[in-house]
Amino acid sequence: MSLTLENVSRVVDGETHINNANLSLEPGSFNVLLGRTLAGKTSLMRLMAGLDKPSSGRVLMNGVDVTGVPVQKRNISMVYQQFINYPNLTVWDNIASPLQLAKVKSSEITRRVQEVAELLHIEQHLKKLPMELSGGQQQRTAMARALVKDASLVLFDEPLVNLDYKLREELRQELRHLFKARNTIAVYATTEPNEALALGGTTTLLHEGNLIQTGPAADVYRNPSNVDAAELFSEPPINLVDGKITDSQVFISEAIHFPLVQELQDLPAGDYKFGIRPSHIGLVPQNDDDLELAVTVELSEISGSESFLHVRNKHFPLVMQLSGVYEFHTDTDVNVYLPAHRLFVFDMEGNLIKAPSSVLGGAAHG
Repeated sequence: MSLTLENVSRVVDGETHINNANLSLEPGSFNVLLGRTLAGKTSLMRLMAGLDKPSSGRVLMNGVDVTGVPVQKRNISMVYQQFINYPNLTVWDNIASPLQLAKVKSSEITRRVQEVAELLHIEQHLKKLPMELSGGQQQRTAMARALVKDASLVLFDEPLVNLDYKLREELRQELRHLFKARNTIAVYATTEPNEALALGGTTTLLHEGNLIQTGPAADVYRNPSNVDAAELFSEPPINLVDGKITDSQVFISEAIHFPLVQELQDLPAGDYKFGIRPSHIGLVPQNDDDLELAVTVELSEISGSESFLHVRNKHFPLVMQLSGVYEFHTDTDVNVYLPAHRLFVFDMEGNLIKAPSSVLGGAAHG
């Protein structure tokens, strides 16, 4: 069953939560909503589910207008970031509860509970109570209860955010394959670019209630439609610096200038914004077209096996993302290197003019 939003808006007390959203989701598809906190992801999912009614526009299921149909009369399921399970019921009864409410035959309930429990690797825990489970097992139980209904639409509102890294990776891998065999639309909300890329499928970027780009995750990452999309689909956000192109030179602020490279020769002379992802800036030159820039360290952060370096020259700041552990003292002077072939070019209104032709680097920061 397909889901279509036509010019859907949601305004509450004069504040626009969703602005003129148009989106089509196909049966069996996995769809990611990527946006910062309060970007409108939950608002959009509530409109899809029928929990809220749009101020204007229509919601269609399989071409039928369901805008005014309440959530109880729609075949949908939701999974939240909190582990919402019935504490006094066993795992089996938790999973079976929506089928029991729907008065499904007991033999069919048994078959479907067993099937979804095996799918999510919790079949050995069916007789336990939720409090006897680990956090990951509790979330699997909540997900199993949502999946057992064979809903036409399953909505995941940041379901893995409270789990540790290993469990999140595990469940992401499973989620990617979970809906391929089912004729179900899955919608997954996240604030994390890395998670959107890891999940794959179709990614829709939300910014301040606006849907700014939709497409295959890797395509949206490689070709963000504008500055907002580039910042959203990069963690840390992409570095942006004003500059200009002349007939023979490229100027990035007043700090760097270099001969017009082949990739940019078809662009007319004028003012532009240049973008470079934090992971594409290095401490040693890696390419023939690397641009050397003298900077001063403002802040050095270590996170696991990565280091984040905040640096500045007299014209603009940069954030670097380095693989490995690097310790720098504040006010240390270093040289950094920006590959010219990795530059994004935007016009002064923020629209993408030119994206690098380099391959996807394995993660949203790659």
